[in-house]
Amino acid sequence: MALIKSISGIRGTIGGKTGDSLTPIDVVKFSAAFGTWLKRKNPANIKIVIGRDARLSGEMVAKLVASTLQGIGFEVIDLGLSTTPTVEIAVTLEHATGGIILTASHNPIQWNALKLLNDKGEFISGQDGAEVLALAESEDFDFVEVRKLGSYRVDNSYFQKHIEMILALPLVDKAAIVAKNFKIAVDAVNSTGGIAVPMLLEALGIEKGNIKLINCEPTGDFAHNPEPLPENLIEISREMTRGDFDLGVVVDPDVDRLALICEDGQPFGEEYTLVSVADYVLKNKVGNTVSNLSSTGALRDITLKAGGAYFASAVGEVNVVEMMKANDAVIGGEGNGGVIYPDLHYGRDSLVGIALFLSHLAKFGKSASILRRTYPSYHISKNKIELTADIDVDGVLEKISKKYAKNPVNTIDGVKIEFNKEWVHLRKSNTEPIIRIYSESETASTADHLAQKIIDDIKEAIQS
Repeated sequence: MALIKSISGIRGTIGGKTGDSLTPIDVVKFSAAFGTWLKRKNPANIKIVIGRDARLSGEMVAKLVASTLQGIGFEVIDLGLSTTPTVEIAVTLEHATGGIILTASHNPIQWNALKLLNDKGEFISGQDGAEVLALAESEDFDFVEVRKLGSYRVDNSYFQKHIEMILALPLVDKAAIVAKNFKIAVDAVNSTGGIAVPMLLEALGIEKGNIKLINCEPTGDFAHNPEPLPENLIEISREMTRGDFDLGVVVDPDVDRLALICEDGQPFGEEYTLVSVADYVLKNKVGNTVSNLSSTGALRDITLKAGGAYFASAVGEVNVVEMMKANDAVIGGEGNGGVIYPDLHYGRDSLVGIALFLSHLAKFGKSASILRRTYPSYHISKNKIELTADIDVDGVLEKISKKYAKNPVNTIDGVKIEFNKEWVHLRKSNTEPIIRIYSESETASTADHLAQKIIDDIKEAIQS
């Protein structure tokens, strides 16, 4: 069993002992800490939004969270089955002081988590998260007396509101989408994307009979590993090879990661979800882009070609958003299929990603596989090296940084070393003695070779 506390929230496996996994006591304790922190920061605003994905523990966790927040005096607005981006939007539309999303994102069925939002509907900062963790540790909570208990109401209107906001975006071209008469297969891994994605597609003018639903019943009993990686998407890829559909759309349980399958059953490439959407945005609006240090260099290439500037942030949505704001980026996100479109909101949003991609594909006028071939082709190799607990990981990374000092080196998040268009990014795990090694090149074999070279360097640094 596992319980992981971090500045972005708390997540863990359901069942087990308090403090070792995500038990009801841990849920209440952390909800109380966040509620107390929000109330002390802004005592005049007692409105908070919650929502959850469809995983089996969601209803239980939601009841615990809502009751705890009422005990602190909050007006709780429960979206029920929802998505991460929908909750983020609801926080701003409700003028709430914050929000909690109950989802473990792409983690397997036994996991759940509380993800924390500020009054802008964005994930709280590292400093804010540290303050919440300190409150949870000290159990310095402020509960109200009985006459001041908070209220609770359910609001099921936000999927529609979210979709209406997407359709109102100038770059979402419903007429072009309708004209192409797309046929689309959807795999929503039995979570809330099974509600939201078909609603969006129909709102975009795609006929209901042209939408194939795969694992779209929001039972929370995930049909496969919920991380939208090619090895987990066998069923929809097989469906696509039959030649009946123009595009396959896959989302994770909380609908903030988007993966696409081409008409021939081949993955479009999770890294290239953001690249393709950014390409479309940049064709209509010159500007800057942001992704994290572990994302493909293809985004940099198309941004420079379009006349904009590219910026790389530390890994993590909070860091991407911060850099997007600092550099007035018109589009940004992460190479895990996370699209952040600031004209809508500052959060990874698969729904706006789908709408923008379909607009792009409709105007491109050819197949998804041909569109994919228009982008620079890179391959990322993902590896890790496990270390013993007594090894000074920071010291090892410093040695690697010095060894390659003649190359461009970025140390804002681990160590990233550039070799012309190739790169290697080393990051240490926050929870275990592991160094994660991501490398990118124009061929998979070269990316693997580059990763192995750095792994050998790490072993040498440890021995010395």
